[in-house]
Amino acid sequence: MVANRRSPAGRQCASPPTDSTAAAGLAALEYAAQREYTGWDYADGMSSRLRQALPFDNRWVNLAFQETIKRSPVNVRPLFLVEQRRNFKGTALFALAHRAFDRTSFETDFEHAREATQLADWLLDNQFPGYSGFCGGHRHENQHLDHRTLPTEPDVVSTAYGVKALLAVAEYDPEYAAVARTAEAFLVKDMHYREVEDGAKIDYYPKDTADHYTLNAGALAARTFVDLYARFGDDPLRERARKLLDYVVARQTDSGGWYYRDPPDASHLSMDTHHNGFVIECLQRYREVTGSQRYDKVLDRAVEFFRNALFESDGAPRFDESAAYPRDVHAAAQGILVFTYAGDLQFARRIIDWTLEHLHAGDGRFYVQKRRFYTKRITLMRWCQAWMAYALAVYCRSAAAGGE
Repeated sequence: MVANRRSPAGRQCASPPTDSTAAAGLAALEYAAQREYTGWDYADGMSSRLRQALPFDNRWVNLAFQETIKRSPVNVRPLFLVEQRRNFKGTALFALAHRAFDRTSFETDFEHAREATQLADWLLDNQFPGYSGFCGGHRHENQHLDHRTLPTEPDVVSTAYGVKALLAVAEYDPEYAAVARTAEAFLVKDMHYREVEDGAKIDYYPKDTADHYTLNAGALAARTFVDLYARFGDDPLRERARKLLDYVVARQTDSGGWYYRDPPDASHLSMDTHHNGFVIECLQRYREVTGSQRYDKVLDRAVEFFRNALFESDGAPRFDESAAYPRDVHAAAQGILVFTYAGDLQFARRIIDWTLEHLHAGDGRFYVQKRRFYTKRITLMRWCQAWMAYALAVYCRSAAAGGE
C-alpha cells in the first residue's frame, strides 16, 4: 500500500496502519478500488471471447473451456480473452468490507462511507429485472452438466450478500433498507419458498431441480430473512428463517458437518470447508438476532467439526473432511468469519497468519489456492480479494471492539 498514489477514480490511497491484519485488508481493498472492483472470477471461462466466436454452441466444448480455464495452474484467462467484470456478490462483499472498516479506528485515506454507498448504488443499478423483488447473480454464464445458468438469472446466495450489503449501507441512508426489504418477495415467490415435513425449502436459482437440495443455499436464504427481521422486526421473517434452518439442521451428519447437497451423492463435493462455514455462520446469525438457544447444541457440534476436521492446528484450511488440498483462500476467509463470530479470535488470528504467510502476495493481492506441491498464484477479484477484504475487516472490527 503506497501513500499519496491515486486510483483512476481520483481517490487517495491509504497509508498503512500499524496493525498487519488491517493493513492487509485495506491493501486488498486498494487493489480492488484501483481496478474499479472489476476482475476475473472463479468459473468465468464461458465469457472467453474465443469461445463466443465459435460458430456453434456445444455443452462439452463449453465445459472444456470453463474447466480448463478454472483448473489451470497458471492464469490462462488473458490467452483465452476472458472478460473482466464486476461480480454482484463480490461488489456486496466489498461494500461490507468498507462498512466494517468504517466502524474501526484505523486511519486511512479511504472514504469508506462513500465507497460503500457507491458500491451499493451499483448493486441497485445492476439488480436483475423481471422478478418480484431485489435480487442478483453471477454476471457470466456457467455451464453445468445438465443445464446452463445465464448472466440474467439470479440466485439465492448472491442475493443474500446483496441484501446484507444494502442493510449495512442503510446505516448511512435508510432508503437502501427499503429496497432490501423487497427481496422477501423474490425469495418467497420466485425462489419457491415452501414448507415441508422437516421445515421449509427454497430453490437456489430459477432452474433448480427437485432431484437435490443445496443445503448452504437454504441456510443463506434463512440468513437473509434473519437480516431483514433484524431491521424490520416482522415475525413472519423470523419464522421463515427458522423453518429453513430446521430443514438444514435435520441434515447435519453424525460428525457435525453438512454435505453440500441432499442427497449427498447429488454432488461431487463432500463436506467442504467454505460451504460448511456458510451454514455455521447462518446459525450464528440466527442466534445473535433472535437470542434463541434452539440450535445451540447443533452449533457446538458444527464448530467443533469445523475446527477439528476442516482446519489444521496451525490455521491452514482443508478442502474437506478427507482431503487437505487444495487449501483455498475462500475457505480461509470463511474460517476467519466463523471463528470471529464465535468469539475465538485466537484461532481466527491463526488462520489469518497462515493465509498471510502462504496465500498473500504482499502487495494487496491474495492467491487462490495452495496445492500440495505448488501455489496457484492467481488473483480473482471476488474469490480472493473480496472475501479476504471482508473477512479481515470483520476480524479487525471485532478485535478492536474487544480491545485487542
